Amino acid sequence: MTRRHGSALDRPWASHIYAQLPEDASITRARASPAPSAQAPAPTDPPVQPEDYTKPYCEFMTANPTIFHAVKSFSNQLEQHGYKYLSERAVWNSELKRGGKFYTTRNSSSLIAFNIGKEYESGNGLGIVAGHVDALTAKLKPVSKLPIKAGFQQLGVAPYAGGLGPTWWDRDLGIGGRVIVRDPKTGKVESKLVKLDWPIARIPTLAPHFGAVANGPFNQETQMVPIVGIDNSDLFEKSASSETSDIPAGSFAATQPEKLVKIISKEIGVTDYSTILEWELELFDTQPAQLGGLEKDFIFAGRIDDKLCCYAAQEALLASSDSTSPGIVKMVGMFDDEEIGSLLRQGARSNFMGSVIDRITEAFAKDNYGPNLLSQTVANSFLVSSDVIHAVNPNFLNVYLENHSPRLNVGVAVSADSNGHMTTDSVSSGILKSVASRCGSTLQVFQIRNDSRSGGTIGPMTSAQIGMRAIDCGIPQLSMHSIRATTGSLDPGLGVKLFKGFFDYFEEVDKEFADF
Repeated sequence: MTRRHGSALDRPWASHIYAQLPEDASITRARASPAPSAQAPAPTDPPVQPEDYTKPYCEFMTANPTIFHAVKSFSNQLEQHGYKYLSERAVWNSELKRGGKFYTTRNSSSLIAFNIGKEYESGNGLGIVAGHVDALTAKLKPVSKLPIKAGFQQLGVAPYAGGLGPTWWDRDLGIGGRVIVRDPKTGKVESKLVKLDWPIARIPTLAPHFGAVANGPFNQETQMVPIVGIDNSDLFEKSASSETSDIPAGSFAATQPEKLVKIISKEIGVTDYSTILEWELELFDTQPAQLGGLEKDFIFAGRIDDKLCCYAAQEALLASSDSTSPGIVKMVGMFDDEEIGSLLRQGARSNFMGSVIDRITEAFAKDNYGPNLLSQTVANSFLVSSDVIHAVNPNFLNVYLENHSPRLNVGVAVSADSNGHMTTDSVSSGILKSVASRCGSTLQVFQIRNDSRSGGTIGPMTSAQIGMRAIDCGIPQLSMHSIRATTGSLDPGLGVKLFKGFFDYFEEVDKEFADF
């Protein structure tokens, strides 16, 4: 059944939004769906109401500021909906069954979830929606403890992708991530999540009164170092540095700010600081995701790129009925490291998704498992690569290509690029348009101007490595790569609507494209 959430707001305009759409060549209006075939019955559950996802999405974004929190939250949600965790270290053949629901993770920072159709046969295809769950940030350095400077305690951090950009100045920054701890009794090593969601760090600007130096350019190593405390002990007879620390010398904890170690230890229930083996912590803007605008038709939040599309993909998977597309595997992929090239083992360039597809194919093979069967499976599959798209900015209309300027609260945008930075082609675009017409979604289109540089995403690398057909699309947002960005209040739900439609109708639509 479609997952329904109580609407938090009275938004009378929401139900009329399609009637208000402008006449724009970049918008593809959904046509009436053709009569469904007997083999693929139309879903009987209630249609997706985009406004139902507004408040839950904001709550998810506020509660899960780091990639580790997001993947853990997605995992917990899957468990609550009957999905079984499969370790990559285990043998899967005896576990995988038709009608089964499963998920696996890698490095606790990437996740793949899948439903196996009740009529699935080895060699049949997979319908996949995949995105990336990492976001721009600043990570603590291996040795984040710094000398006191002019009475300020500072924290050693390094930018991840475009983190520590201009929008990071004067923001209230919390600290979160995972801590690797050894149990002193059993010796077992485990991961604990920590989230210090109050303002701890700040990167202060230089007042304009100091002249040109306050305008930059700025050195990220020396001029964008967060302050986390005050220590004026050097002005007095007793220096804090002369006090004896109860953190063991030579331990990992000794390389980090002592007060930070003690706060984190208290948060995760650790009393022996020497049991902290390592941690992966990052800064994040503590301002919660919230609604804005005269009629609350915006969502303002950090880290929208690309947790927005991952959220919509998972909600769509959970909402898709088991009775639809019963002959395929429905899959969602969420990858780490997209913002830095996807080259690590948990990134989209790794073997993670290919390995899962391989295992599924093998588990249902009878006596003919091998490259031939795996190639058949891939050829019958389709990837919807979902990463956020640039929404049109009314203050900079000149940088957008005419008729290729997506708007907020309209629908998912298909992203095209003539130089192969996106996977979209005529066939993949036709497949998604057919899906949209069946589920009543509106598609937009985006392409960068010839005199601008195109970005990239996981679509080309994933489809090329595995060999499957694919399209690149995404939910529009403003201020991409800012510490705080904007999307429409209906946009999370509009993403759910299209992606659910893909899971529901792909098997039916693919029969129309059997020659491709």
